[in-house]
Amino acid sequence: MFSTMAFEREQLKLKAEGLAAKGVYLGTSSWKYPGWCGMLYDRRRYEYRGKFAESRFNRDCLTEYAEVLKTVCVDAAYYTFPSKPSLETMVGQTPADFRFGLKVTDAITIKKFPRLDRFGPQAGKANENFLNAGLFAEAFLKPCETVRPAIGLLMFEFSRFWPTDYEHGRDFVADLDRFLGQLPKGWPYGVEMRNRNWLKPEYFECLARHQVTHVFNSWEAMPSVGEQMALAESRTNPNLVAARFLLKPGRKYEAAVEAFKPYDRVKEENPEARAAGQGLIAEGQAAGPDRKTFIFVNNRMEGNALETIGAMLGNPG
Repeated sequence: MFSTMAFEREQLKLKAEGLAAKGVYLGTSSWKYPGWCGMLYDRRRYEYRGKFAESRFNRDCLTEYAEVLKTVCVDAAYYTFPSKPSLETMVGQTPADFRFGLKVTDAITIKKFPRLDRFGPQAGKANENFLNAGLFAEAFLKPCETVRPAIGLLMFEFSRFWPTDYEHGRDFVADLDRFLGQLPKGWPYGVEMRNRNWLKPEYFECLARHQVTHVFNSWEAMPSVGEQMALAESRTNPNLVAARFLLKPGRKYEAAVEAFKPYDRVKEENPEARAAGQGLIAEGQAAGPDRKTFIFVNNRMEGNALETIGAMLGNPG
């Protein structure tokens, strides 16, 4: 697809611009991938004294990314609350029609902290700030206020819950209902689930009641995006639809990393995911520009998110 960088890059840019004007935004999960040099990025822009400077690349490559694509998912916001200066820096590197998807910090969405080193003394303990709407408004939304026009989607990603967390899905939906009812209105909220058996009418009804979109997601233990799209009432916000193509169902994250790095080419095509992406693009175009559609693709889906997006756009692989 990207054998001739300038031509293919320009084709991708034109298609992304045209779709964004119709309310359909395609982008990737994060953007700091040196493996995309020669495809999306011009390696020469980041050289210092004839050598590739990774620090320069990490600092500046969002500008080049935004010359082509019109949205990106900021995964980093999941790990720490975003600061006003960091948000303003990101937005300052992008044009006015660019939109960010932000993952809400896990301090709000984790019920019990996993036993991972990054959680320090909290590892293995219950999270006292789980679904704390006040903390979310103060620590997450407040820094976002000055860049609000650039925010297209705020995603509450809930990792898989276990029976020790909730005996029944309806118990989580009750907690979620209370939480969503406490949130400041007018922001583009989305919820991403990892419990496939909880994708039931009461869950979708809860989201619809609060005008929050269900984020279709391709993940290890989830139904495919296409299967989720086929569920009745799964479009819970008539003005906002979102999908994240992250992993092939049945594949673990660590296995995908090992199989696909350094993410410089597609290594395993996923026709089902590509068809679902094409369906969402067509659906978004038909709905008109008042409905926003966000489609985010991860390198771990097929090996190279840019080529996956190209396939969804109908480019020959």
